[in-house]
Amino acid sequence: MVFSSLLFVFAFLPLNLCFYYLAKSTPVQNAVMLVFSLVFYAWGEPKYVLLLVAMAFIDWLFSLAVEKGRGKKSAKIALVCACIADLGLLGVFKYGTFFQENLQALTGFPSVVTQIALPIGISFYTFQLLTYVVDVYRGDVKAEKNFFNVLLYAGLFHQCVAGPIVRYKDIAEMIRHRKIKGEDISAGIVRFTAGLGKKALLANACGALADTMLLSDSTAADLSLLSENIRILSSRPATALWLGMLFFMLQIYLDFSAYSDMAIGMGMMTGFRYKENFDYPYCSTSITEFWRRWHISLGSFFRDYVYIPLGGNRKGMARTVFNLFVTWMLTGFWHGASWNYVLWGLYYFVFLTAEKLFLGKVLKKIPSLFSHAYTLVVVFFGWVLFKFERLPLVLTVLKGLFCGNSNAFTNYEADIMFKSSIFLLIVACLACLPLAKLIKAALVRLEQKDGKFGNAVAVTALAVYPCAMLLLSTAALVGNSYNPFLYFQF
Repeated sequence: MVFSSLLFVFAFLPLNLCFYYLAKSTPVQNAVMLVFSLVFYAWGEPKYVLLLVAMAFIDWLFSLAVEKGRGKKSAKIALVCACIADLGLLGVFKYGTFFQENLQALTGFPSVVTQIALPIGISFYTFQLLTYVVDVYRGDVKAEKNFFNVLLYAGLFHQCVAGPIVRYKDIAEMIRHRKIKGEDISAGIVRFTAGLGKKALLANACGALADTMLLSDSTAADLSLLSENIRILSSRPATALWLGMLFFMLQIYLDFSAYSDMAIGMGMMTGFRYKENFDYPYCSTSITEFWRRWHISLGSFFRDYVYIPLGGNRKGMARTVFNLFVTWMLTGFWHGASWNYVLWGLYYFVFLTAEKLFLGKVLKKIPSLFSHAYTLVVVFFGWVLFKFERLPLVLTVLKGLFCGNSNAFTNYEADIMFKSSIFLLIVACLACLPLAKLIKAALVRLEQKDGKFGNAVAVTALAVYPCAMLLLSTAALVGNSYNPFLYFQF
């Protein structure tokens, strides 16, 4: 089940909110949320819901041991055991097949590679549980005595399977006590429907076009089709490759930010306040700024739990570069069990290091138009590396973008595809800009300036917008078989 499915929008979520609002106390509301969250997760992964419960139970026990042994060696032992358990399980389920394949390629052992299914959202809830135990060890939060509160934190369906990565210390008090205001529910509905529209109307359309002009993810990842896929991509005209990658670039932002919008919106409807996960990253004027705006919860996790503990920038430039290298190699590897993700992380390490050493000063001196263009170009080529797990396909596309495969610059089909998708391209690009913020600010100013008239306009806009988004999204989703969330695979 995904947030943008009709089943979720018109059955699961309304039922959840109905039972939730009927509950008269926070413990009962928590019980409602926990039951619905486990049903939500079990809908797609019935057997792996036990893994989620087991990991939450393990970390609950170790966090209690950490607090009990605070200041003693036993606290550190409990922390290390929790990290080994969490990362060990993540390693088996997410990277087990990958390590077997590479070991087999190097040594011939094992003779048969065991295919291990990837539980949905394991990367997200593992990191959440890790932050919880580490924060208890650091003294930033007290260990939770109630196991079910920890399980709710790890499994809350708003953000369990695709983020944002929420820290326990940020919502611990909300789990125990929270109040829901009418304006929060209204704002949550607006935020949820905005994300739904972004996903159903724009991200899905961009993804379908990207797959048409390039290859679908499942086809591109199929090793048995590698030769055929290389042949297909080699024959694509350069304009089709550029347009396909541009639509993928738009899709991955619109898709993931839409999920975060819906998660934040549902949190607002139920009294939870999640931090923002995206801040219009394509408006950045450097790669450093881009990563402050893109997937903020993941970036802050690696900063606070990897980069800074390694020493950050406090131990000289050589050590800073090394710390960046480790952090970005792990960031890439977190995204998937494939070498292209590791290279993608190291790709950004190169640019971030260059900006820290000298390029950042240059970017501040040149006109913002050029620094913005530089950022978009770097990000664009980074998405080529991100999209294709098979490195020969990455090289084929990179060459094809510049007609290096003896491919044509354009053809009739590519021209028609561009002309027919130009309106979607423009709207999708506009959706990557902070226009919604500007419109909201304008409505607030109008309300303050023009009194009753301004208030009427603002109230009408806030009422019409979510209804329009819901109707348009429903129309787009009816009969549409293309409705994946890209980050479910991570």
